[in-house]
Amino acid sequence: MILGEVRRYLRDNNAIRVSRSLRDTAYKAIYARENLMKKNLKEPTIMEIAEEIGISKEEITYAMDAIQSPVSLYEPVFTDGGDPLFVMDQISDRKNREENWIEELSLSEAMKHLPDRERSIINMRFFEGKTQTEVAAEIGISQAQVSRLEKNALKTMRNYLS
Repeated sequence: MILGEVRRYLRDNNAIRVSRSLRDTAYKAIYARENLMKKNLKEPTIMEIAEEIGISKEEITYAMDAIQSPVSLYEPVFTDGGDPLFVMDQISDRKNREENWIEELSLSEAMKHLPDRERSIINMRFFEGKTQTEVAAEIGISQAQVSRLEKNALKTMRNYLS
């Protein structure tokens, strides 16, 4: 009963809520790992642990990751007397890379060289995701005219960016 209360306290007072079954899987894996280490005198592989408790290695990996304590992005990872290296410094951000900022600025600058109507069409088509037919209805021209103006605007932007 005491062990149950301790487990409930640990489960309910964590920073991140993890399901009971996931925690149980992780604890089984830890227990199996300890037993295998005592028996074989070496670190067991995930596959050996999976065979020992009869659960797939993917589920064990997922469960073990789920019970890890969260780490702050501003947690120092390394310091050599100078500026510390934080977890944040080791994370890659594909969405907001410097090249993307430069591309966005270049496109913005290229769009400034378009007439208002063409700029509006490019904005609706590529930034708002509207079809040529939707753009035509909104502006009050034919879809063929939208297509022609769009091609002309893209050509003008390409020439500016070259």
